[in-house]
Amino acid sequence: MRKSFLLFTFLSVIISCKTEKKEEKAEQSAQETKTAAEDNDWIPLFDGTSTDGWRAFNGDSLPPGWIIADNALTFDTELGLEQNYSGGKDIIYGAEEFDNFELYLEWKLPKGGNSGIFYHLKEGYDSPTGISPEYQLIDDKGYAAIHDLTEYNTSLGYDNPKELKPLQQTASDYAMHPADPEKKILHPIGEWNSSKIVFTPEKVEHWLNGKMVLSFVPWDDAWYEKKNSNKWKDSPDYGKFKTGFIGLQDHSSPIWFRNIKIKKL
Repeated sequence: MRKSFLLFTFLSVIISCKTEKKEEKAEQSAQETKTAAEDNDWIPLFDGTSTDGWRAFNGDSLPPGWIIADNALTFDTELGLEQNYSGGKDIIYGAEEFDNFELYLEWKLPKGGNSGIFYHLKEGYDSPTGISPEYQLIDDKGYAAIHDLTEYNTSLGYDNPKELKPLQQTASDYAMHPADPEKKILHPIGEWNSSKIVFTPEKVEHWLNGKMVLSFVPWDDAWYEKKNSNKWKDSPDYGKFKTGFIGLQDHSSPIWFRNIKIKKL
């Protein structure tokens, strides 16, 4: 009787273990399927091999200076000095407009570099600034040492105008919402960083190197108060569009982008 009981217990344990393993495999398979489905939701905007879809803001082709080098979309300042070109050098992904989205890309800057990421951008204006919100990209530590900000910051009424202000620093919603300096992990100049923008009408998120460093609600009372009391108070169309192009800023400095992709939400 005792042997039969032990045999029954042994068989029960084996069956239980097999059942648990089957459940674990089923759960793992479901997670892999979910991950694969999420990966398939990404739309590549730049894969390192082609500039298809990219063109000048208000233009038909890429401005001089924007090239592919080492699988990165790069602005080469020497090539950008072409004398016969009179248009702007900001670029957009012009194949499609996006409303709610998750945008991911990787980037790096040189010492004193400056650029930005635009969204909900509409053409027909002189430049993207004053129309599109901007995820700021800049050399936080070295920019003010190379560029004189005094006149510009004085015009905005800032104290200590020689300094780069939080609203002007990397991952901030430029001139609107500062990124949290306690959460920012910014890699040294010349090294790659990753950025993500998540936009919905309920909340906008700015991510830097895997950390969310800023969130705000677009178009609420607080948003309009900021917009109408600061740099954009005389820009009636700033941030008003609910859909538009993704853009990258030329700010007369080298810039490198790679792995640019977007997911519709």
